[in-house]
Amino acid sequence: MSDAIIQSELLDHKANHEQKLCQILTVQELSVLNDRSNSKGLVQLAFHLTIMGCSGYLWATNFGNWSVAIPALLIYGFSLASMFASMHECVHRTAFANNRLNDSVAWFSGLLSFYNSTFFRRYHKWHHRYTRVPNKDPELTDLKPSNLGKYLLIISGLPWWWGKISGHFQVATGQFDDFPFVSEAARAEVIRSTRWQLSIYAGAIVLSIAFNQPWFFLYWLLPLLVGQPILRFILLAEHTGCTLDANLLTNTRTTLTLWPVRFFMWNMPFHAEHHLYASIPFHALPKAHQLLSKHFTHIEPGYLKVNWDIITNS
Repeated sequence: MSDAIIQSELLDHKANHEQKLCQILTVQELSVLNDRSNSKGLVQLAFHLTIMGCSGYLWATNFGNWSVAIPALLIYGFSLASMFASMHECVHRTAFANNRLNDSVAWFSGLLSFYNSTFFRRYHKWHHRYTRVPNKDPELTDLKPSNLGKYLLIISGLPWWWGKISGHFQVATGQFDDFPFVSEAARAEVIRSTRWQLSIYAGAIVLSIAFNQPWFFLYWLLPLLVGQPILRFILLAEHTGCTLDANLLTNTRTTLTLWPVRFFMWNMPFHAEHHLYASIPFHALPKAHQLLSKHFTHIEPGYLKVNWDIITNS
């Protein structure tokens, strides 16, 4: 049997399976959960940015007083890196009821977290369409934690930094050979968006040099370097060790964690629920968990447990 036929059968199986899964929630239950809200999204965003601003201020004004500066840097760095979660929610256009607001916040969040939302929307659409399907899901091209050394390398964030720098450069220069999920019709928009984003970074670097101040390094690059390992620690739990197939009940993990982590991650730890019903906004995922948890194979009591299992099973 040819690879093309096998792949076609895989996709047909996924489509049929997803159709059956969509019958878990009733139409009425899903309609209630799907209700998007500008106010809930704005409150979440405002609190996230407020914590980022306050921790950033403490970091900037307490050099030398390391008992304050270091915890502030950790919080600031993670709040900056976890703007990825805000972008992710907005890319799904579920953070707000207004799609223009979703798109604007997605781009701003990507700017802060070194993602590009215009590119990520296409990438992430394929990740959801082909979740854990070999040779289809773009996330499966990432480095795997197959041993302790690779695990530590992934957690360091270094492969992520290299991927983002090289990826942004490829997109900005119109090289899409490695990105089949970006259609030809979307390429001009993705290129334009990426170039604008890189221009802002370049402008921030120029201002830092012009005023002979390490602003770009101290208030963006260094905090993001600090925050990325925490984000990697969380994101590694979403699918690692789950099944390599199209079964949404077994190929994604929900991790039960502390409220601050759920807050910064916009309830993304309820990841199995999100993959099963991507239309459900962040604020309704805890309720969805109550209705769906008994159907999932992978529900873990915390990120320490998940990462320990990843290390011991690698």
